[in-house]
Amino acid sequence: MDTTKTPAPNAAEADTTPVDLEKTGTAQDAATEATADANLDAATGTGSALADADLDDDFAEDPADYEQPSHVGSAAFAIVSAGLSVVALSGSWVAGIVSERASVAARLELSQAADANAQIAAQFVNPWHTTAMVNGVFSALALIIATFVLALPAFSTPERTLPTWVRSVSWAGIGLGALGVLLFVLMYFDLLLAVPKAGAV
Repeated sequence: MDTTKTPAPNAAEADTTPVDLEKTGTAQDAATEATADANLDAATGTGSALADADLDDDFAEDPADYEQPSHVGSAAFAIVSAGLSVVALSGSWVAGIVSERASVAARLELSQAADANAQIAAQFVNPWHTTAMVNGVFSALALIIATFVLALPAFSTPERTLPTWVRSVSWAGIGLGALGVLLFVLMYFDLLLAVPKAGAV
């Protein structure tokens, strides 16, 4: 009867091999899970970054909101002031019509016994004064509008400034308007040109 037994080391090797395979499989599974988790974290991080970027873009303020205003209104008023001042100095059809009306009204008020000086005043002096008054009103309007354009930035945001050409036109309106007002005063009160007088008969 053979009572020989299997050596203990072989039995140990037989027992150890399945354990090592099981450990190897477990290690591979762990590595696979770690790789999957890393890929998921990377994908999630990229998605979060993209989402944050989109969110920032949505809430980003439009640069157009901080652009300087177009100054269309200021430019228009500046041009109007310069135009009014030029019209006041060169004359307008409004002044002509008002002057002719004043001349007709003064003639109708004359009596047959009016002297030569009264006739001169009715036919010429009164229309001259009326023309000077109309042109003075235009000059004053031009002066007021140009001053308003130049003073407008002081009542708005501090960083608002008018374009150079708008300021230039406004200053031109102020200069010509002031000249028109001065001429109005000189002509209306007969300081620039003396009223002609008829000679004694």
